Amino acid sequence: MTQADDFGFGTQIRKSPYFDATVRWGAKGFSVYNHMYIPRDFGDPEQNLWNLVNEAILCDVAVERQVEIIGPDAAEFVQMLTPRDLSKMAVGQCKYILITNADGGILNDPILLRLAENHFWISLADSDILLWAQGVAVHSGLDVQISEPDVSPLQLQGPKSGLIMQELFGEEIMELKYYWLREVELDGIPLIISRTGWSSELGYELYLRDSAYGDVLWERIMASGMHHGLKPGHTSSIRRIEGGMLSYHADADINTNPYELGFDRLVNLDMEAEFIGKAALRRIKEEGPQRKQIGLIIDCEPLKGPNTTFWTINQGGAAIGKVTSAVYSPRLKQNIALAMVSVEYANIGAEVEVVTSSGPTRATVVERPFYDPKKKIAAA
Repeated sequence: MTQADDFGFGTQIRKSPYFDATVRWGAKGFSVYNHMYIPRDFGDPEQNLWNLVNEAILCDVAVERQVEIIGPDAAEFVQMLTPRDLSKMAVGQCKYILITNADGGILNDPILLRLAENHFWISLADSDILLWAQGVAVHSGLDVQISEPDVSPLQLQGPKSGLIMQELFGEEIMELKYYWLREVELDGIPLIISRTGWSSELGYELYLRDSAYGDVLWERIMASGMHHGLKPGHTSSIRRIEGGMLSYHADADINTNPYELGFDRLVNLDMEAEFIGKAALRRIKEEGPQRKQIGLIIDCEPLKGPNTTFWTINQGGAAIGKVTSAVYSPRLKQNIALAMVSVEYANIGAEVEVVTSSGPTRATVVERPFYDPKKKIAAA
């Protein structure tokens, strides 16, 4: 059996409270995300996809660190960070948001959770928003306290996840609506549960509020889910690209703005709140974005795995953009990719050349997401 000590970059890389459990259950490789190990390999990634879309998987996503914002001015402060209008966000609700800088660049695309009137968590993608928020707070003049709490999420995702949740929490858990949360306990373990997840499938996130229970919680969920086909797993690159879900640092970064991604719905320039980047985003909208995210079908032999570098996209002998995320989908039986190109080349049906790691090949611009575009599965 692989030992937890076999993985090591030093003590500066944190281990989640589920780390030892994931190694026991077969994790063979890890990456680093928000300065913490995340399992990336439980064997065959295609089998991981089928486990996810046919039954259920349990994923250690404690790397989704929380930025906790509390205080009398918490709501006003959170609105300062994002161009999405939060004025109607209720206690117990979650929202997908963008955090932008003064130039309108995307710093993170997290899930925001509202636990109480003056209590928020920002559940992070891979960037140091704790430092950003604390820096903004220093000069904001607002009464808020900002910290990273002892909170570590798990993802239970897949069509059988609801059945497993019923076994753990009773039938009333099925009343929890998509993008809402609930505070619960499981055998004395304090949790926040939300109907969210990074899979485009039916799923839940379980936010453990005391890391001492990490091992116990993992084993408790696996035991309850075994007869439903629950498997240990990792976030699926195949499924998230099928669903057009972003991976920060790959498909978006500080030099990407919301309009390039088609995220107009996440920007409200008409609200009174002066969020960071408002003037820049107004200018970008008026002038029109210079680039646009597209979907691609790449015409070559099935890719052996996700791309590990950005692949150049050419048309007419000139570089027009780059492939940001590419993978072979065994369900669609196609090589699919998310890409960023100059806006004048973002025409559905256009043919381009992609310089893959194996050489140049033809590709076609298509709509994305590639599967279940209206998110009916996740919202069911």
